[in-house]
Amino acid sequence: MNDRRRPATILEVARQAGVSKTSVSRYYSGERERLSGAMRERIVAAATALGYQPNPMARGLKGGPSGLVGMLVADIRNPFSVAIMHGVEQACRQAGLSLMVCNSDNDLEQERQQLALLSSYRIEGLVVNATGRHSDALAQLADSGTPLVLLDRSLADVHADEVGLDNDAAIDMAIAHLREQGYGRLLFITEPPAQASSRQARLERFNQRCRDGSLSGDTLVIELGDRQRLDQALARFVDSAGDSRPAILCANGQVTLALTRRMKALGYLLGEIGLMGIDELEWCDLTEPGITTLAQPTGAIGQAAVDCLRARAVGPRQAPQRATFAPTLTARGSTQPAATPSATAEPSSVSSSSSTSETSS
Repeated sequence: MNDRRRPATILEVARQAGVSKTSVSRYYSGERERLSGAMRERIVAAATALGYQPNPMARGLKGGPSGLVGMLVADIRNPFSVAIMHGVEQACRQAGLSLMVCNSDNDLEQERQQLALLSSYRIEGLVVNATGRHSDALAQLADSGTPLVLLDRSLADVHADEVGLDNDAAIDMAIAHLREQGYGRLLFITEPPAQASSRQARLERFNQRCRDGSLSGDTLVIELGDRQRLDQALARFVDSAGDSRPAILCANGQVTLALTRRMKALGYLLGEIGLMGIDELEWCDLTEPGITTLAQPTGAIGQAAVDCLRARAVGPRQAPQRATFAPTLTARGSTQPAATPSATAEPSSVSSSSSTSETSS
């Protein structure tokens, strides 16, 4: 009698299905099309009855396809990282792949070590939310032929596919919404952009809109832990607005959280002073009167990343591709219209869209 306290083996599945061990191995190693339909059905039935789970690591160690996709994130504590990991994991699961996640903690040396670790597991592809600085290890991986996708980052020295938010569209959508709500003077706040191309892109787009006369605005680049400077900058901005209604646009979810805390601590009323953030966070609809956000379609971005990896694994070598996705606007009371300053705006949504363009290799 089999002891079901231990995992079922591939040999037991083969015996119960009445097939060879090689046939079962082929089924779980991506060669199932070589088996007849009836044989595949018997293998599935036997595996289900025995509770068999294939071991991706063992397949990799034997030199076959591992079924593993690696993912390296710059900051696993960031809510965006959590959301995008979920999107990538769902896409992997649907493709019959397993996801292995590592965190670099925004440290270049940690990034190098984690990349070496992921490579040792014979990953079939890699999704990277890089620290944002030059990386020899990433460049070598890309040049070696390992399917690689850069997530929410661009690196000049790494020739790889990229997926992420359409940052220009996000800034334009935010500005349009704030102006429609009657805000006449805007402040864009971001963390230092040097290590993140997405921050650079959002800051550059906002500055461009200011230069071409589209709006009256200021920018503030700040470390979020510097509360004194942040409070002083907020006071100066509000005082300088004059008769114009002031509003603040936050470059990401972490900035939105920091600004919400400081505005409430300083007694600023959300809505009278507009507040809007890029990235949707779970608490944004819980705090009164609700924070207006531009949510990234993390599910679609994660799916696109895995699709890129799979296409690279089987397709011919070609120039890196860049897929960008528009955000979804959810309007809440923090950006209420001027005509009804005491009202709380009902949530509304603008559907997202996507576009794909080719970058130079």
